[in-house]
Amino acid sequence: MAAMEWPAAARAILHVDMDAFYASVEVREEPSLRGKPVIVGGPRDARGVVSAASYEARAHGVHSAMPLRVASRLCPQGVFLPVRMDLYLEVSGLVFGILGRFTPLVEPLSVDEAFLDLSGSERLHGGPVAAARAIRSAVRAETGLTASVGVAPNKFLAKIASDLEKPDALVVVRPERVEPFLAPLPVERMWGVGRRGAEALRRLGISTFAGLVAAGAARLRPLFGAHAEGLVALARGEDSRPVLTERAAKSIGRETTFPEDVADPQVVRSTLVALLDSVATRLRDSGMRARCVTLKVRFAPFRTITRRRTLPSPTSATAPLLRTALGLWEALDDPTPVRLVGVAVSDFSGQLVLPGAGESPRQEALDSAVDRVREKFGAAALRRGSVIQSGDR
Repeated sequence: MAAMEWPAAARAILHVDMDAFYASVEVREEPSLRGKPVIVGGPRDARGVVSAASYEARAHGVHSAMPLRVASRLCPQGVFLPVRMDLYLEVSGLVFGILGRFTPLVEPLSVDEAFLDLSGSERLHGGPVAAARAIRSAVRAETGLTASVGVAPNKFLAKIASDLEKPDALVVVRPERVEPFLAPLPVERMWGVGRRGAEALRRLGISTFAGLVAAGAARLRPLFGAHAEGLVALARGEDSRPVLTERAAKSIGRETTFPEDVADPQVVRSTLVALLDSVATRLRDSGMRARCVTLKVRFAPFRTITRRRTLPSPTSATAPLLRTALGLWEALDDPTPVRLVGVAVSDFSGQLVLPGAGESPRQEALDSAVDRVREKFGAAALRRGSVIQSGDR
């Protein structure tokens, strides 16, 4: 399809998804691992789970969230590596820098995927398909990694498209091809259905998106309640959600899934430091200050809690935001193993804070110096230590 063939009046949404991101970054750092089954999550005999697996490891049946000991049995020749979140965040910053060159309308979903709105971009990039090709080429050239991209009229379709032919794929769903694209897809690919939901649907004789549409919301309501209407709409390819940039979004945050059964609070703590450090940098890049810090923790197996705290005044300085986040974590005092942890900032202000009302000139100078060094030499040039205590000043 020629790039200019995208209908001028149609929305053009891209979903960019890095391929086996953690494992691919590790291979980039150590080229001798190329072609080997790389498994990120910890030692092979640890009690945790796989955070990421290279495609070579996946060929042996290894997948994320699988216990490491099971992965070791399935793939005894696997190379088992620890999670290095600060490194992945550094590379993530490079990727998002590339995306930002194509459009300011970038919505981060995690450290390795994002939505982009390229509607009406023909004059800038030759159309969304040409832009998608250019993004993939730039990512490969500047990071040594591959990305899969879906191009479609909305976010739902773009995300499904990017996952269909991984790795290193470009899948385009033209507006007039939505129905034939979706109709044969298995129900397992539908958001919010899951394994058990798919099994229940198949017992009803519903195995594809076309089957969901034919069944209608009334038949699905006993299984999915109020979500039934939304599932049918998605099965038709209907999704009007906009791409929300960080400046337009209500919060800026990052989260990551831990190896399962991580009971060591210092592991959680050090990851919180890396995540908050990245969030604070993004906050400063957006020219914004935030007054609210939110902590998200998912305990094994599925209990999720959020805690938030409001600061006396808006800030973009790392230190007060970090003290607040660590204080929220320490206040939980819950020994239950952690599966996921995340941190976000919100209640934005674009106004300058009066002297004495916010961070100190010394703190501002420190953050500014750190940002400049990282911009020039990469995020790994300076990494924040995890020894700061919640009461430190």
